[in-house]
Amino acid sequence: MDLATFLPILFWLLMGVAMLAYVALDGYDLGVGMLLPLARRDEDRDNMVASIGPFWDANETWLVLGVGLLLIAFPKAHGVILGALYVPVALMLLGLILRGVAFDFRVKAQAQHKPLWNRVFFAGSLLAALSQGWMLGRYVTGLHDSPLATGFAALVALALPATYVLLGACWLILKTEGALQQRAVAWAKLAWPGMVIGMVLVSVVTPMVSDTVRERWFSMPNLLALLPVPLMTGMALAALRGLLNSHRIVGAAGKLCWVPLVLALSVLVLGAFGMAYSLYPYVLLDRFTVWQVASATSSLELILAGTAVSLPAIIGYTVFVYRVFGGKTTALSYG
Repeated sequence: MDLATFLPILFWLLMGVAMLAYVALDGYDLGVGMLLPLARRDEDRDNMVASIGPFWDANETWLVLGVGLLLIAFPKAHGVILGALYVPVALMLLGLILRGVAFDFRVKAQAQHKPLWNRVFFAGSLLAALSQGWMLGRYVTGLHDSPLATGFAALVALALPATYVLLGACWLILKTEGALQQRAVAWAKLAWPGMVIGMVLVSVVTPMVSDTVRERWFSMPNLLALLPVPLMTGMALAALRGLLNSHRIVGAAGKLCWVPLVLALSVLVLGAFGMAYSLYPYVLLDRFTVWQVASATSSLELILAGTAVSLPAIIGYTVFVYRVFGGKTTALSYG
């Protein structure tokens, strides 16, 4: 395989990994933001925000990397995709800006104004999650404008926030203690059916809106190759729900408080694998393959050199932050 064939595939994979990392990492902190109104005490809301404080800004780096790779490695596809998704992209950015502003102002505002910034933080989280779900649904259908494709996008726009809420609840199980941790378990139980129903409906509708996906899923031997993905996903979801009833994830005996988050993230990874299997070799389903819209090979070689520096730096920084700020959440501070 020569470079002209290999490099577009490599950048397609790197772009997918970056977007998966963003959904997994920023997903839980968006979920925490959407759970904020359910907290009973202001102290609990402070602890929830503190649990994501060291991480949420760095998590968004992966979004920048993924979109940047799309721009420089597949510029034609970048123009088509972001042009068609201009409004939801703008709404997502608005939501992320609101979150950033609320994060800083909620602790510095006077006491009577703090509930307002809590609501802004929630609204920004919800707006970003809904926008991302809509964009994902539109992208998976190749930006088709049929009523079925539009309905599918609306379905994903509702399913993705439910997934984020489950991730956020599992994150709080890991990072908090006491009554808040117990409430996080209850929130995870409430969010679990939403994630399951969303994944089932998405799995049913996806082959209906795309002949390419239907052919790839249900033709032999592709069916046998893909079958382990839904089976493993179902097992992970069942294990997650069973573990939410266990005393081993809460309190002093909560040695397994990290497992719900790992299981929820494994479902995302399996879903991403199934999506990649369905879309390859398209950057945009049924419209652009990776080779049709890739930059010149010489440009990709230069981009690869830059990626070889930036990607390890992002990974290293991410690992460093999660190691330094590991363990249970401490009091929120904006020193």
